[in-house]
Amino acid sequence: MEKRDKSELFLHLFHTCYEKLHRYAYTLLRDSEEANDIVQTVFARLWEKREAVVFEEDIKGYLYRSVYNLCMNNIRKDGARDRYMSYKTGDKDNIMQGGTEQQTLARELEKHIIQATGALPEQCRIIFLKSREEGKKYAEIAAELNISVKTVEAQMSKALKLMREKLADYLLTILILLHINHLL
Repeated sequence: MEKRDKSELFLHLFHTCYEKLHRYAYTLLRDSEEANDIVQTVFARLWEKREAVVFEEDIKGYLYRSVYNLCMNNIRKDGARDRYMSYKTGDKDNIMQGGTEQQTLARELEKHIIQATGALPEQCRIIFLKSREEGKKYAEIAAELNISVKTVEAQMSKALKLMREKLADYLLTILILLHINHLL
């Protein structure tokens, strides 16, 4: 199949499936902007792989699976961000109001999180903080920093890996605090 034929098929697929995929993503995410980001990402990835992809009837199933998988990844990521933001705002206050031992554990953990964040490479740290502290989506960060969403994804992956490595020794402390907070 010629490049032009694949480009035409891609455009046809985009125009005929975009709205349906957006509605599907919206039913999973309940956020039109996030659903839009997901569908655009799926089509961008399809465009990047257009030379290897066979545009047959099964392509719609592939698109729906891709949208579903990205939505589920987004929901998991948002859940982690919500838990982190909850800790950074309200729940941390509850922990700090607990006993002296809880306060000590919470302060020590916060100190190690700040140190681990500070040890990240500069761009990695900026992207991580924009995502986790400012609650920005990858597309927003990419637009703000004038970089690609792929770069944001790669930098976040790197940041999370480094944070896990640096905070591995404090996993028990984190679990204790979460357990204590759950009991409060």
